Amino acid sequence: MASEELAQKLQRRLQLEESGAAAEGEAAARGEEAAGDEAERSCLTASAGAELSAKLCRRQDINEGAAQPRRAAVFNPYTEFKEFSRRQIKDMERMFRLYDSGRDGYIDLMELKLMMEKLGAPQTHLGLKNMIKEVDEDFDGKLSFREFLLIFHKAAAGELEEDSGLLTLAKLSEIDVSIEGVKGAKNFFEAKVQALSSASKFEAEIKAEQDERKREEEERKHRRAAFRELKSAFTQ
Repeated sequence: MASEELAQKLQRRLQLEESGAAAEGEAAARGEEAAGDEAERSCLTASAGAELSAKLCRRQDINEGAAQPRRAAVFNPYTEFKEFSRRQIKDMERMFRLYDSGRDGYIDLMELKLMMEKLGAPQTHLGLKNMIKEVDEDFDGKLSFREFLLIFHKAAAGELEEDSGLLTLAKLSEIDVSIEGVKGAKNFFEAKVQALSSASKFEAEIKAEQDERKREEEERKHRRAAFRELKSAFTQ
């Protein structure tokens, strides 16, 4: 009887120890999982904090004038740069595309270097960096098409120094920007007259393009009609 009672006590003791070990294992697993969750939350918080800090720093730079707000990638050069005619802007666009050898919509430092060499006015590495810096509104170290147009805008407005590489670029580009727009107006009334004249010229250029397209379409219709007549003559 005593041995049977002792056996029961030992069996109960073993069960208690096994259940205690299982509980400890489960508690340890829960602790590890909680620690992992805490580490993940800490990592996410740090990442979000760094991103927020960067945004706040940029906002402060913009407010203080040390940085420019980012502009939308798509813009209308004809409405934003009204001092230039449509033909001038198209010429600038052709020049931009010619030297955008990477076809990424930007002229980087090496592409600008090649451009200046082709224009016969090679620049030093520092000179090229300074040229980009003068119009690099988004601080990405390269020229977008809008920033490229800013070169001619600043040149026409007399905002570039005589020794500026950008002024050299504008002068050697064979795009005449010296007689367009309202930059030379002596007073408000002259400016208004020139602005109206520019608008009329803009409308005239659009009409000329439309007339040219109509003329080409008429020629295509005549060619198709002549071809049909010739075809019917052979089939008879």
